Amino acid sequence: MKVVRLRNDPWEWKYTAIFSEKFNGEITNASDISQLDHFIYAAKFNPIFPTLIILSLTYLLILSGYLLLRKDTKKVTIFLLSLVAIYVLFGIVVTDSPTIGGRYFTVTFLTIGAINLVAAVLLSIREKNGGLICES
Repeated sequence: MKVVRLRNDPWEWKYTAIFSEKFNGEITNASDISQLDHFIYAAKFNPIFPTLIILSLTYLLILSGYLLLRKDTKKVTIFLLSLVAIYVLFGIVVTDSPTIGGRYFTVTFLTIGAINLVAAVLLSIREKNGGLICES
């Protein structure tokens, strides 16, 4: 199987090396391409590891937010709802991508958003019920 890399694919630079073009101007050599553009290229065509990176970063973000805000469940709920908005927005942005990575990331972002929404709703219900998720 042939390994295709962004550096070896000059016609792809126009579509994938967006950040390098914004920071450095026109891309003339493969050495002008930033690491962020390599991540985007990998996410487009070989999305397994970039998806794992996004999931790990999301876990760290949620854990950090919880640890910083755990004394006030209302703030944790607002934090989770803001993450819902961000991840749903990311999911909508990558929805139109024709690549397999775009489809993976759309599903990943929308799933993370849905999980955060459920967590925020459960926390809100628990706060209203005085610590219980369901009344019996």
